[in-house]
Amino acid sequence: MNISELAKGVAASTGSSEADAKKAITAAVFDQIAAAAAKGDEVSIPGFGKFAVKDRPERQGRNPATGEAMTIAASKKVAFTAAKGLKDKL
Repeated sequence: MNISELAKGVAASTGSSEADAKKAITAAVFDQIAAAAAKGDEVSIPGFGKFAVKDRPERQGRNPATGEAMTIAASKKVAFTAAKGLKDKL
């Protein structure tokens, strides 16, 4: 499913236009989750899941082209953990 298909489903469920649904999804939902993640906050949606920022420490790796050892810098990632309600639907 892509954003257009998601917007069609939301529009059908809410009785709004696809353009309004797409705007609401991207601007209201995804932008708010991204803003919270940028601040390091956790976003929890009951029955769906939780988005949390996790730290990845610096680690050793190898350059696949040369086989040379290299250090991979520390970084942050957004992790999603599904809630029990979502897991039960699978």
